[in-house]
Amino acid sequence: MLDLTGKLLIAMPGMGDPRFDRAVIFMCSHGEDGAMGLIVNKPADLRLSALLSQMDIACDIQSVADSRVRFGGPVEMGRGFVLHSSDYSASLHSLKVSEAFSMTATLDILEDIASGQGPMRRSLMLGYSGWGPGQLESEIGENGWLTADADPDLVFDTPDEEKWDAALKSLGIDPLLLSASAGHA
Repeated sequence: MLDLTGKLLIAMPGMGDPRFDRAVIFMCSHGEDGAMGLIVNKPADLRLSALLSQMDIACDIQSVADSRVRFGGPVEMGRGFVLHSSDYSASLHSLKVSEAFSMTATLDILEDIASGQGPMRRSLMLGYSGWGPGQLESEIGENGWLTADADPDLVFDTPDEEKWDAALKSLGIDPLLLSASAGHA
């Protein structure tokens, strides 16, 4: 079975679902039971400072407070997930996805980020993208997604509006040459 854990999904132009238009998704898990990932290039209209304030977490680090929250996907949009570098492990639970990436969905990581003790590289998302058993494989077979290796520089440092193009270019694909219609040989 194809295992896309730790890889990127790149939405093809003819995706059809506007929530995934030009989406780049980091895959946190993929197995027989389905798949779970986080969109890494869709900013939400929310700053981390507002989220921390709602949770009564003090943050005096301006660069942290000003960081943008992202839309991770349409499932459980009230739940937060932090995709981060593997230099950090939450005291409660972090999922080590690969050598370079971990994911934490517990409150302690937000407290650590606010106090300057969090991971060096991170992205906070609300919601996630999920697929039932066989659903993602079907969408890939219908040319809905391309897959690529996940590069921490692309995921954490590339501006959101450039991530889709950069992910395609990592595969040697010019985004301007992609067609929105799919064909099968």
